[in-house]
Amino acid sequence: MTKILMIEDDAGYASLLTAYLKQYNIEVTNYEDPFLGLSAGIEKYDLLILDLTLPGMDGLEVCKEVVSKYDIPIIISSARSDLSDKVIGLQLGADDYLPKPYDPQEMYARIISLLRRYKKNHMQEEPDHRLVLDAPKETVLLDGVALDLTTAEYAVLKLLIEHRGSTVSKEQILYDSEVFQFGSDGSLA
Repeated sequence: MTKILMIEDDAGYASLLTAYLKQYNIEVTNYEDPFLGLSAGIEKYDLLILDLTLPGMDGLEVCKEVVSKYDIPIIISSARSDLSDKVIGLQLGADDYLPKPYDPQEMYARIISLLRRYKKNHMQEEPDHRLVLDAPKETVLLDGVALDLTTAEYAVLKLLIEHRGSTVSKEQILYDSEVFQFGSDGSLA
């Protein structure tokens, strides 16, 4: 489940977006008070949706503080439509700026797009060295311990690693893995 932290002082707006995103298995936790939002354990969330006009602290200051301490994608959602607010927000480190009012469907599309890029970039930056594939020997080490895999299991694992970050269908596994042989009737031999 995707978890989103929202810092939005308009409870009605937050409720509307929360209800809409719930159908996509996205859980939104909203804080109307920016100080509570900043102390909410930001690292446990996948994305931050941030309003700019907040009680007690400007949203741009919240953005600046979050960017200095956390690596989390940020979408600014604000009724402030002044170009300077947009530019400053993006320069401070926000990843997107969606002016209010907006359709929740557009916010959903932006969330999915941003999370897809964010996760893809982080997978490339942080490879998992716990799993090592030795192609010439067709062996696999997990935390330095050799795994006892069949030829078919090795082929499937190799294919999944080659397509890391992508969905691999069972058909692709069957047809791309050289281990599997098909009979003339199309059955798996």
